[in-house]
Amino acid sequence: MSLPALQNSAVFYRRIINRFPQDFSLAFAYGSAVFRQTGSSQGHMAKNMLDFVFAVDDPVTWHTMNLIENRKHYSFLRFLGPKQISSIQSDYGAGVYFNTLVPAEDRLIKYGVISTDALIDDLLHWKTLYVAGRLHKPVRILLQSENGNLRSALLGNLKSAVIASFLMLPESFSEEELYLQIAGLSYSGDFRMVFGEDKSKVSNIVKDNMQHFRQLYNRILQECPQVVYKPQQGRLEVDKSPEGQFTQLMALPRTLQQQITRLVDRPGKNRDVEEILLQVAQDPDCGSVVQQGISSIVKSSSITQSAKGIATAGLVKTVSYSTKKLQKMWRGWRRKPA
Repeated sequence: MSLPALQNSAVFYRRIINRFPQDFSLAFAYGSAVFRQTGSSQGHMAKNMLDFVFAVDDPVTWHTMNLIENRKHYSFLRFLGPKQISSIQSDYGAGVYFNTLVPAEDRLIKYGVISTDALIDDLLHWKTLYVAGRLHKPVRILLQSENGNLRSALLGNLKSAVIASFLMLPESFSEEELYLQIAGLSYSGDFRMVFGEDKSKVSNIVKDNMQHFRQLYNRILQECPQVVYKPQQGRLEVDKSPEGQFTQLMALPRTLQQQITRLVDRPGKNRDVEEILLQVAQDPDCGSVVQQGISSIVKSSSITQSAKGIATAGLVKTVSYSTKKLQKMWRGWRRKPA
């Protein structure tokens, strides 16, 4: 077995997560080291940092155990203790605490810790779209508990991504166009896409992973009453009537509905959400309004989470991590045809 294959095996991932306290409700790996992206070779994948998210029911207990087992993973914040670390995790940014540039199994990894409750809230309501947005795209689930609320929220998040994308697409479109729209939701408004990320990132994610996207969304599209899905032709047709768009708007996550309301409602009017969404459904620029609402959510969480990341990573790791991101962005520019 070749080294790249070994380093993408279940055994390899198990060895990594066994280094941590095991009280996970969900653990998954994501990103360019897990799923091949356009322009990336197996060699590049093996060199990329591995990204993980761990959802835990009790962050204080989890950080207490992790500080005992993996104290060096933390920045100077380790001296504050598990309660303060958990408070920083939950009270600032997107509710995630990242440790980065951690050596494991001859690789470098980054892992984020989020409480199960905060994850479910983001999945259902798109409060920050930070972890929910990552779960719009293919990820490698490593561990998942039998938490029924979490399972329901994971499915609901995918359905919300489909509905939001329908509103921003024309009446007829291809499967690839849908997945490009879905994959781009969590990057819309992200300041890092201006400085620090490869501008072709969304396209690179989708092009080589169409089959993974189909596995995620095929059943949802088959069962959705708002769309005619023709999988053999790879085409979809969605209801763009005001009535159809109103139904879709009413099915959007709560935070996005609130953002749309703020964008459309004039100060002092104080109309209810349903009335405002009915107005937006009849607007030719309905898709643009939805796009702006998503951008406002992502912009806020990406800035605050990145600012928190400076403290959780420490200055030296922040500089090193940022340098790696800029190098990836530069490689993306060089791949573009003249």
